[in-house]
Amino acid sequence: MSRSTRAAGRRSAPRANRSRHRTHRARTASKAIGLTLLSALVPGSGLMMGGRKKLGAFVLTISIGLLLIGAYYGLTKRDSILAFAVSPRQLLIATAAVVGLGICWIWVVVASHKLLRPVTMTYTGRLAGSLFVGLLCFGIAVPTTVAAQTVMAQRDLVGSVFQSEGDSKSATRPKVDKEDPWANTPRLNLLLLGADDGAGREGTRTDTVIVASIDTKTGDTSLISLSRNWMRMPFPADSPLHKVYPDGYWDPKLGNVEQPEYYLDAMYENVPKAHPGILGQTDNEGADAVKLAAGAALGLDIDYYMQVNLAGFRQIIDALGGITVNVNYRVPIGGDYGAGPGSNSEKKPSGYIEPGPNQKLDGYHALWFARGRYGLSDPSRQERQRCTIHALVNTVNPATLVTKYQQIASAGKELLRTDIPQEILPAFIELGLKVKNANVTNVDLDKSKNFPTGKNPDYEAMQQIVQKAINPKSKPVASTPSTTATKKPSSGTTTRKPTSPKPTVTPGATESLDDACAYNPNESGDN
Repeated sequence: MSRSTRAAGRRSAPRANRSRHRTHRARTASKAIGLTLLSALVPGSGLMMGGRKKLGAFVLTISIGLLLIGAYYGLTKRDSILAFAVSPRQLLIATAAVVGLGICWIWVVVASHKLLRPVTMTYTGRLAGSLFVGLLCFGIAVPTTVAAQTVMAQRDLVGSVFQSEGDSKSATRPKVDKEDPWANTPRLNLLLLGADDGAGREGTRTDTVIVASIDTKTGDTSLISLSRNWMRMPFPADSPLHKVYPDGYWDPKLGNVEQPEYYLDAMYENVPKAHPGILGQTDNEGADAVKLAAGAALGLDIDYYMQVNLAGFRQIIDALGGITVNVNYRVPIGGDYGAGPGSNSEKKPSGYIEPGPNQKLDGYHALWFARGRYGLSDPSRQERQRCTIHALVNTVNPATLVTKYQQIASAGKELLRTDIPQEILPAFIELGLKVKNANVTNVDLDKSKNFPTGKNPDYEAMQQIVQKAINPKSKPVASTPSTTATKKPSSGTTTRKPTSPKPTVTPGATESLDDACAYNPNESGDN
């Protein structure tokens, strides 16, 4: 074969190869852009159209497989997803997987465009194609980054607030079957503490003490508020604190008078100071002391506590975009009587939250709606606290969680402290979903009869009320809300339909929170 023939053969082979690949390319830049978009929406399709059929089929199969697996787990394996979402180790793996999938997706788009674009393009067409691919990659990178940050925020929240059972200590936490925590627990009793440790306060007071008794099968919940000024709080007979305070938490030497340093809201700080280590190994001796006392007072075994820092509470309300409540009377912002633990000199409120239906409150005003007490009674304050919890539960929805989760998680780290172990978090989340759609009632402990003052409450009578409320012979039927409220118009005036008086609640009975928190301008807040 002559030299010229061999040279011609070498030149002709590449041309045939280029011609074979050229048949898979788009004829115009606009068509290449359209096919590139399709490759982004259906990963692998662009590679197949570009001639890399085996690689494209592999990518397409993986993509469809991941979608099917995600749909299967989302529809049928909610328990597995919940367990995954509260495991720091698995969340770290999920973060790496999200980032890895995002990088692979971007590579598929870029590679597909290179295979699909025409060999010869004008400068304008090449620039348009590059800009479009850049926008697609940016559109993939942004949600991928947000998803990774959200997963890491969840991991940080779980790790910061919920410790594993082996890494935390509690003197009052029960032992449960981690596979089925509620197998032998028909009712879960959760202590909710609102800790007042803000600026200008000395020490920490638990101004808010509420027990949530939850039916673990239905999610039906009874909220029981304890007054901050109760004295003689009892302790269980087998508790070391019962030996120190056999007649309850008070000082008999001072006589039968008000003893602010022995109020319920002072126990959290004063018991650990007076008797450090008396309960044994614990990460929060104050909370354990209040758990024991609240349980003994109400005749319940308190399983876990959840402590809310009021400054963090304000942040999480803002992260959720506020809450909507009915304000039935003027609620003070600030103000101090100048008496009691943590108080300063007497001062008047700096302002008021004015009455009105369906008021949207930001974190600052929601905090004072729950806390304000200057010139108002303690029962009215307790009711507003329950209504705040009710509004908070009703506010949380999937759309809010998706769009603002990082803010919520960040606030949650500052907001919460608890002895709930990581190992049973999936069961807690499942129970929380039940509570959101179940009946929530308030248990009236009959203040006029059982604790007209805080000096000597009738705890035995209250225990009977609680047992009757959480173990009724027949399921109570929630009454129809007595009022119909309309939103405020933009002009600032309030237009509402005539309201009938709020149904009278029999002392010691239960009341639906929908009724208790309804708009009723006839309430005064001083009784």
